[in-house]
Amino acid sequence: MIVLPDVWMEYWRGKDIFKGLFSLDGSVYREQEGRKTLRFSFRDRYYFAKLHRGVGWKEILKNILQFRLPVFSAQNEWRAISSLEKLGVNTTPLVGYGQRGWNPARIKSFVITEEIANTKSLEDFCRDWPNSPPDHDLKRVLITQVAEIARTVHENGLNHRDFYICHFLLDMSVFKDRFDPRCLRLYLIDLHRMQIRRCTPWRCRVKDIAALYFSSMDIGLTKCDLLRFIKVYQNKPLKSSFGQHKFFWWLVKRRGIALKRKFYRKNK
Repeated sequence: MIVLPDVWMEYWRGKDIFKGLFSLDGSVYREQEGRKTLRFSFRDRYYFAKLHRGVGWKEILKNILQFRLPVFSAQNEWRAISSLEKLGVNTTPLVGYGQRGWNPARIKSFVITEEIANTKSLEDFCRDWPNSPPDHDLKRVLITQVAEIARTVHENGLNHRDFYICHFLLDMSVFKDRFDPRCLRLYLIDLHRMQIRRCTPWRCRVKDIAALYFSSMDIGLTKCDLLRFIKVYQNKPLKSSFGQHKFFWWLVKRRGIALKRKFYRKNK
């Protein structure tokens, strides 16, 4: 199965598309066992190709023993991108995808997305906030948008599994002219582990929001900022949010702190 625009199919007419993609020249952004992310150009535009060449049975068994759902191919990512696009959540625009083989350990697959130019991750954008606090309206709108994305994702049967602020990209073009916080645009990326169900399990919501909390602990958020996130995420008045979901937020805080301690132990 291969799904690509006509111009791409014409370019590879009579050739092995998988062989051509897996031998592309470009900048390698990430490479792990069985998977590589590559930035490349095609007809004067830049794209990202995520190339999966099979994770092997060892990796699959390791994930199963750790009670983690293995990611066999790029199929998960193209399904996630399509789901977010239907929900109106900005993400990397999908160009095409393909898959070959039936053995879970040896499936070859790819997903190609357009490059989102002139963006910066929230992790980098917010890094200096403790020493150089941002404009109040800017921070308010960013917190609101992140909370709305989280709510939309979770209310529609999705969970990210790597829901850190580094996976939110901010469109920096809004800062070129007169700044208007209402024009801010965020993109949710790195979807290869996203899970798609009819309904998002409660434990998966906790894990996602705890990861978000952990990754934003050092950017100088105030108690009011955290309460604003809670109010927008629950889409209820604060009194109702805490009254009905107190245990949920207690677990989020507990897990977020545990992630922070684990991070410090690992990076001593």
